[in-house]
Amino acid sequence: MSGQEKNRQSWLPVALRFPLASFLAALRFLTIVPLAWRCEQDGSFFTASLAWFPVIGLLIGLVGAGLIFCLIPFFPPPVLAMAAIVLMAAASGCLHLDGLADSGDGLLSARPRGRILEIMRDSHTGAMGVIAIAVVLLGKYAALSSLDAPTLIATLIAMPLAGRCAIVLTMACLPYAREGEGLGRLFYSPSSRGAALWSLALLAVVLAWGGWRMSLTVFVAVLTTVLLFSLWCRAKIGGATGDTLGAVCELTEMMVAVAMTFGINTP
Repeated sequence: MSGQEKNRQSWLPVALRFPLASFLAALRFLTIVPLAWRCEQDGSFFTASLAWFPVIGLLIGLVGAGLIFCLIPFFPPPVLAMAAIVLMAAASGCLHLDGLADSGDGLLSARPRGRILEIMRDSHTGAMGVIAIAVVLLGKYAALSSLDAPTLIATLIAMPLAGRCAIVLTMACLPYAREGEGLGRLFYSPSSRGAALWSLALLAVVLAWGGWRMSLTVFVAVLTTVLLFSLWCRAKIGGATGDTLGAVCELTEMMVAVAMTFGINTP
């Protein structure tokens, strides 16, 4: 069976038959972890790797939260917030921030669909892309620096998990917008909706330990962000691209952090 044929299969059977290979494909794509073992096979497991997207997000959150937890006795909240943002961005090699910048340049350009897609493919970052990154990073910083230590740790675990779940949910909601090949198309399959349900189930299980308030807050933030951003992308370009998938990850992370500050000043 060729790599392309295997990649068109349902994500679940392949992920169950080849758990290590599909996990490593997701790990290498979503993070900068330098594992080269059998990387030449990744092309056969991109679709199956969707099963591991939320798991990779959870691992990023646990590692990042653990590191920040160790720093809590030594630094004030603003420094901890900055460190957390840098760690999360570095873990993915700024992959999603790059997608956010390209999406900002294209979607905020008020150009026709074809031109938007061309702008998003351009490797240069324009003013709108810089503004999009600045807004998201400032939003994360403002929210995280406002949280007390226990809530900060819980939020840092939830953010990367929610962001990767948002990627899978968006793939289930939108078709691929580009004609021909593209980075995002490597992960698309007819069974993306099944992967989205699995992502939501894992998100619910992980959030359950935080109580009903945290679960409700994160779910509302994730579903609202994915819904609104998907509607905007459908209206502007008719679907999703690799860049918009990165953008929805970053936007969801920011909105989860902001949502966790809701009612923080209420007596």
